[in-house]
Amino acid sequence: MAGLISRGFLGRRRPAEVESRLPPGQYLVTDFPVLSAGPTPHTPLDKWSFTMEGLVRSPVTWSWAAFQKLPTETFTVDISCVTKWTKLDTNWVGVTVDTLLETVRVDPAAQYVMAFSDGGYTTNVPLNEMVNGQAFVAYQFDDKPLAPEHGGPARLVVPHLYFWKSAKWVRGLRFMERDQPGFWESLGYHIHGDPWKEERYSGD
Repeated sequence: MAGLISRGFLGRRRPAEVESRLPPGQYLVTDFPVLSAGPTPHTPLDKWSFTMEGLVRSPVTWSWAAFQKLPTETFTVDISCVTKWTKLDTNWVGVTVDTLLETVRVDPAAQYVMAFSDGGYTTNVPLNEMVNGQAFVAYQFDDKPLAPEHGGPARLVVPHLYFWKSAKWVRGLRFMERDQPGFWESLGYHIHGDPWKEERYSGD
């Protein structure tokens, strides 16, 4: 009998706890939609690196092997895309931005971060929203290496902001004094991107 119940019917009867975790205007998905602005990069691991640069005393770069030796954590977070889907309880393994910051001395003037990626993608995030466990660089998803279509070998994850802020194929963080728009922000997306405030587009 259960097989005759439509997904729409079940959707209207979601538990209140689930409803409370969906930001305004979002719908729940159980799959993991793939959305990219261009072709999927495939960077060989022996050529991959991650760099902390900009307003830091000395830039730091890790190879893939060195990055793998950094302390890792497991994260279970909800993610929300600006295209209105939300996926609950996603599981990741990666390195917190806090851990990465332990290796560099950031200039006190630095208030913003620009994440940059293979393929030329960039996105901006306030520095104070990258620390205290709020953001991490992930290279595993659901106990498997992160697939290229989902941003592997590594992607930034900033789960409290719309998912375009979680830069796929991330290769580094640039610390800046002033906020600057990244790729999608330059094309009209919101400079901040809080899903609970529906900060989807410029002017929202």
